[in-house]
Amino acid sequence: MRDDFAISLWTYYEPAGSEIAPAEYAGALMRLHAALRQIDLGAPHFTDRVAGAQREVGDRERTPALLGPDRDLLSNTLSSLTSSISRGGAGEQLLHGEPHPGNLLSTRRGPLFVDLGTCCRGPIEFDVAHAPEEVAEHYPGANQDLIHQCHILMWALFTTWRWRHDDQLPNGHYWRMEGLNQVRAALDRYGLDWA
Repeated sequence: MRDDFAISLWTYYEPAGSEIAPAEYAGALMRLHAALRQIDLGAPHFTDRVAGAQREVGDRERTPALLGPDRDLLSNTLSSLTSSISRGGAGEQLLHGEPHPGNLLSTRRGPLFVDLGTCCRGPIEFDVAHAPEEVAEHYPGANQDLIHQCHILMWALFTTWRWRHDDQLPNGHYWRMEGLNQVRAALDRYGLDWA
């Protein structure tokens, strides 16, 4: 802090411009997880994020355009998956929180994650579920069933935010419907029915 300003220092990494292969992506995520295990930092639990989404779904003033069956789908999916993931008994640690491809830079030093403002605690599978599906095959020791559940949960969270009356994501209306379609398709693909 200096003169009421928060100052942060950043390092510039020149882009490499190459596509990041799934094995490289998984390697970068494993290195990040190993580093995060060494940090003693208070962070919210992933279930806190889910609880926030459940409040949005339950508040018709915040999500007025969300229709009854779609509201039920999101509410039931958020609730059931959170219970199932929490009961799974997986180890938990500090996570990136949203290590999707938009938060992974291809640099000459290799892939580097950015945007660590979404850190949370939970199973590593919560992070792996944010990556392209092929990445999970290259992350040793990850529970594939738990990744599938976290993948659906990730889509349910993303979709819930799109239904907020004040959402400002470009093409938000498209992503509302696409998100619901992704949740339904994933539930069907993995043989789950919480609608």
